[in-house]
Amino acid sequence: MSQALPFTTADTSLLHDGLRQVINDGASPGGVVVCGTAGRGRTVLSAGIISPETSAQVPDGDTAYDIASLTKVVATWPLIGRALDAGLLDLDSPLRDFLPPMDGQAPSAAATVRQLLSHTSGLRAATRLDLYTGADRPLHELIAREPLESEPGGHRYINRGFILLGHALAHVHQRHLNLLAGDLWEELGMDDTEYGPLPSTPRIAPTEQRPGAPRLWGTVHDENAATMGGTAGHAGVFSTADDLATYAEALLDPRPDNPHGTWLRCSMTPHAEIEPGLHRGLGWILASGNTVAYHHGFTGTSLYLAPVTGRYIALATNAVHNGTARTRLAPLRELILKTITTT
Repeated sequence: MSQALPFTTADTSLLHDGLRQVINDGASPGGVVVCGTAGRGRTVLSAGIISPETSAQVPDGDTAYDIASLTKVVATWPLIGRALDAGLLDLDSPLRDFLPPMDGQAPSAAATVRQLLSHTSGLRAATRLDLYTGADRPLHELIAREPLESEPGGHRYINRGFILLGHALAHVHQRHLNLLAGDLWEELGMDDTEYGPLPSTPRIAPTEQRPGAPRLWGTVHDENAATMGGTAGHAGVFSTADDLATYAEALLDPRPDNPHGTWLRCSMTPHAEIEPGLHRGLGWILASGNTVAYHHGFTGTSLYLAPVTGRYIALATNAVHNGTARTRLAPLRELILKTITTT
């Protein structure tokens, strides 16, 4: 980190106005934005309510949200970095080397750890794990035996890869993924981050209403993660905006002996183009000339990191409560990216 660049009052005012605007436009019942600079403090901005059905309170930094695909970079990605440092994994070895032995062909397990992290593996993109319910083989083996959908190298967002990475982590450590992640979060001081299910209390933001069923509340939104009992490498984690900020500060800690910072810098090397101006690193999307790393969660969450300036912005909403989150939150996410890159 070459310079610490704190957010100005004008920055936070714009972010707060942007959050209020998307909520007023019906994007989400409410939400929280936390912006800060590593070592320089943070600002918590909130608007709306947690849910009209469960709590009319204004959400705050301690409100728990289903962070959906942020699980990839808040759980699986840092654990992969630790396993690499410990010599338990290798970026350019096939994943089958880190899974329980399998007989016969396993083409999807020939993908390397690097390919899975960068979404360039060629595995099947559509994920319907419920089709494997009742199968006589473990899930990792069923996925590993699937044929590739395309040649490796091109970018396509694939949840299956992170599901397999979660299985590999559990195998090489001989511990369940939720325990590995729990140890990491405890070490970082992320006391309100955990895999679900969680008790249905007013501090938990509910998500989607599904036909013929109660609104999801403390239960993971992602159906494939639910099929896996709520713990998966691609989804299943619940967290708060304050904990996401704590995590960002750990990653952006400028001390040279910070292993999280080393792994983040390594992960910000572009591996594949997503679209002009956006690349995929290891796990993260890279923007602004590969100086900003970010990731979204389908439910309405995001985390943005700018290592050069030490800035971060965390977004926590339950926008899927009101329908598809991506389009409705787009103006706020665009504003966040613009704000974090302003110098």
